[in-house]
Amino acid sequence: MSLDKGQISSDLDKALLAIASTNDLDSLKQIKIDYIGDKSALAKANQSLASLDPGQRAEFGKLIGSARSEVNQAFELKSAQLSKQRDSQVLLTEKVDVTLPGRRTLKGGLHPLTILTNEISDLFIGLGYNVAEGPELESEWLNFDALNIPADHPARTMQDTFFIQPLEAKLVLRTHTSPVQIRTMLEQNPPIYVICPGKTYRADELDATHTPVFHQVEGLVVDEDITMADLKGTLDYFAKSIFGNEVTTRLRPSFFPFTEPSAEVDVFFNGRWIEWGGCGMVNEKVLATCGVDTKKYSGFAFGMGLERTLIVKYGITDMHDIVEGDIRFTQSFGVGKK
Repeated sequence: MSLDKGQISSDLDKALLAIASTNDLDSLKQIKIDYIGDKSALAKANQSLASLDPGQRAEFGKLIGSARSEVNQAFELKSAQLSKQRDSQVLLTEKVDVTLPGRRTLKGGLHPLTILTNEISDLFIGLGYNVAEGPELESEWLNFDALNIPADHPARTMQDTFFIQPLEAKLVLRTHTSPVQIRTMLEQNPPIYVICPGKTYRADELDATHTPVFHQVEGLVVDEDITMADLKGTLDYFAKSIFGNEVTTRLRPSFFPFTEPSAEVDVFFNGRWIEWGGCGMVNEKVLATCGVDTKKYSGFAFGMGLERTLIVKYGITDMHDIVEGDIRFTQSFGVGKK
């Protein structure tokens, strides 16, 4: 590359004009690449000094060095100017009115279902019960067979139960918390006093009164000389503790494979009878399957849906309110307020 004083002067003028003409920092970055970077005309001229005669090298070196210095100085001044303008604009556009009231973060809290579960657990712990838990993915034997539910029972069909593939594994998402009762009887010797709260699954569509994922609390007592009178007294105490002293209960004859005799539990609340859950004396076949001496021990069991209990207690009309996480619902219980 041959060097020419006129070309060097022209390259200097182009660089200074480009720097002076730009009005934003992004464009200035590109100008730095084009007119100051290693591939710029002045940089290439500087690289060509090595090919000049020693006599010319000093003259052109001084000329090119002066030009590059002038461009760098112009760039720094422009960069400082544009940075100051940007900062001033940011102060204007992001100005904060410190006189405005602050935004208060809502307090966290437990879901009403969790609060109800804890309330029931505390109630029965006070009566000497233990709280038992088990897996939500359960064996078909514990979920059905051990509870005397026959192979052709409708609850086993795909319409009611979530079966896990491969089907040969015989695993299901538990349809009730009753398998926890079976596990307890298999692992412990009587006397047994437990409640079993937890999440359960059935193949229902979500609507105003149903949900495929719901919560239950079940109770199990196995001891000597346990009768239906003990069951009725326990349910009365349970109902009054949850709904208030004015509530009454009644038992209507029913059928469950795992209890005999069996009954539906209704509560008279707010002027009407409302179905609350199921109960009965533990079927002797279930006790025998779990290795309990049926000549010495008897027992009762009961189970209620926690969503149903919440609906009855607070007059909730739509299951969606409970499961969809709308903060306005939880705030109505005093949860998550400011």
